[in-house]
Amino acid sequence: MSQKVTKAIFPVAGLGTRFLPATKSIPKEIMTLVDRPLIQYAIDEARAAGIEEFVFVTSRGKGALEDYFDHAHELEANLKRTNKVELLETLRSTNMDSGAIAYVRQHKAMGLGHAVWCARRLVSNDEPVAVILTDDVIMGEPPCLQQMIEAHAETGGSMVATMEVPIEKTKAYGVLDVAEDMGAIVKAKGLVEKPKENPPSNLAVIGRYILAPTVLNNLNKLREGAGGEIQLTDAIADEITEGRDVYGLRFRGQRYDCGSKAGFLQATVAFGLERDDLRDEFLSYLTEIMSLQRAAE
Repeated sequence: MSQKVTKAIFPVAGLGTRFLPATKSIPKEIMTLVDRPLIQYAIDEARAAGIEEFVFVTSRGKGALEDYFDHAHELEANLKRTNKVELLETLRSTNMDSGAIAYVRQHKAMGLGHAVWCARRLVSNDEPVAVILTDDVIMGEPPCLQQMIEAHAETGGSMVATMEVPIEKTKAYGVLDVAEDMGAIVKAKGLVEKPKENPPSNLAVIGRYILAPTVLNNLNKLREGAGGEIQLTDAIADEITEGRDVYGLRFRGQRYDCGSKAGFLQATVAFGLERDDLRDEFLSYLTEIMSLQRAAE
């Protein structure tokens, strides 16, 4: 039986250049899908999985992200005074308890592995830790991280979320080299970051991880990998080299790459259609737009 996972790292130091000019003054992580920022989807997923402590790896210009989780006393008082109970509850659900959240700066962009390494002093050296990338928004039930934690309780070791992608797209991902395929869970015999050719499989690693404490030790090497950056994939691959187990989980759900404009738009449509208060009007609009497009063609 594996140790319980109660702490998560959120690497949120990226500049979000693909979303300029919006990200000139707004952290990408608080851009909204419908009416909730990307970071809220990640936090809600972590909470559902039993995460109790949250570590954010930030950078200069992310003050609005930190403020988002603070208590807005004046706004809460206004909603209470005007008896807007539902909005008040929604607002309060974004608050974080004192001491539950911590921030550490990544002063130079040196890759995901480096961002996780920056949090090393804020996580235990004898317990597993989760890592959540906010760009990857996953619609699933139960939430992806909860699926992973339940699987990890049986397997131990380190675990990555994985999904099948077309072979020609593997060059954009970390890719598993599979030792044993057990269906939902696969055991890895290697990981390759962004293979330029001959990928070992089409099982791509996406933005959810459960890391054994030894992975943080591997990151201490600060070894440059693909793209001249310190890759988290390489530190996880070191676990296999040193005889420790690494697993991939084929999670149940739909992943949206909200680090791209197309993925962000797709997620907006998908989450909008999931809302009872928006579905009918929104679907009617989309149907009208598609009809007009077909007529124009």
